[in-house]
Amino acid sequence: MNPCSGWPIINIITMSDKALTGLKVVELAEFIAGPYCGKLLADFGAEVLKVERPGTGDEARERGPFPGHVPDPEKSGLFLYLNANKLGITLNIETATGRDILKKILKTADVLVEDQPPARMKALGLDFESLRQVNPRLIVVSITAFGQSGPYKDYKGYAINASALGGQSVCAGEMGREPLTPPLCLGHYQSATAGATAAMGAIFAREQSGRGQHVDISEAQVWATLHTGNQETSFILHGMKRIRWGHRTPGIYPYTILPCQDGFMSMIAIQGYQWKRFLELMGNGQVPEWYSTEPRYQDRREISLKYADEMDGRLAPWLTSHSKAEIYKMCLEKKVPFAPVRNMEEVVNDAHLAFRDYFVEVDHPAAGKLKYPGAPGRLSETPWAMDRPAPLLGQHNEEIYCRRLGYSSEELEALRNGGII
Repeated sequence: MNPCSGWPIINIITMSDKALTGLKVVELAEFIAGPYCGKLLADFGAEVLKVERPGTGDEARERGPFPGHVPDPEKSGLFLYLNANKLGITLNIETATGRDILKKILKTADVLVEDQPPARMKALGLDFESLRQVNPRLIVVSITAFGQSGPYKDYKGYAINASALGGQSVCAGEMGREPLTPPLCLGHYQSATAGATAAMGAIFAREQSGRGQHVDISEAQVWATLHTGNQETSFILHGMKRIRWGHRTPGIYPYTILPCQDGFMSMIAIQGYQWKRFLELMGNGQVPEWYSTEPRYQDRREISLKYADEMDGRLAPWLTSHSKAEIYKMCLEKKVPFAPVRNMEEVVNDAHLAFRDYFVEVDHPAAGKLKYPGAPGRLSETPWAMDRPAPLLGQHNEEIYCRRLGYSSEELEALRNGGII
């Protein structure tokens, strides 16, 4: 029987055939990086308990898009996506009581995902060394802009700062122009993925040692890692600094994006026969005469370095006289690996993604039924599933505080009135 009055007890549905069933995760994180890390674990079966600030909740609740363009903290598309499959409570960890409650929750947790400044966690007594006294098996995944150590560890940072420090921004943009920050908060998502992956490694290690450990994810370091194979190694070995190439990648022409009749085509032909087949498409079965008679066009590396703009101009009349669909169809038939650059409408309605049941519909009590992006990959035996919508602010307070922690209705009300939850 529910010791609290009010909302009914929800049944926590777990599927025995989900990969991470039984894993208990607490998420003390906002916006994108920490919540996406939690989402990756939740989608594969972990029970993720999201802890939000009373009153305002996660920062993502303030971000759009919103249905009908009307701001509503319960209807943020960003929040709804990042926090589906989670339970949600409110808790003020600035108070001693709030911190004590969090530690009670963490006593039986497997993983804590957090994105707080290191100095703040230490001041609150919630740093890894303190928490391992509470639960020696606890794995703490900390995702911050610059990591838990080093001269920048106490600096606040955003996606733009981390990508700049990690060497990614200097590679993005047009030649001779200012660097650009990577779009769409990519660093946050990449860092979240690194955090979830490292958490799984720590879980496997705990099976042997019996002890948890601290997973320290620096977003700047994640960015630096992503291009280690060529950019950093080229500098270390040869002192070469990457320059910005805009819509193309240096190497062998074509490795570029060019406009066509109704959009853009992503064009890459690593193998010589692929390039020749495309030229034959342009020439109705024959390589264009201008290509065959110009010696400077015979070395595709030379084209890439010296004559790429000129070659772009040679291709432009044919490309702009055909649609994306036409070019894609012809290239598929000839096994030329060119692809249309899809806009979001085309992505959402893509037949391939539809065949794979990528997008899923979720009915949320405030936002209604909406289409959501689905799993980034598939597990054949322990599948991904969207079992529940993102929580309303404090939706599961009674479930967690009363049923699990044993608080009475009167105690819960006192916690509310005292600004603890």
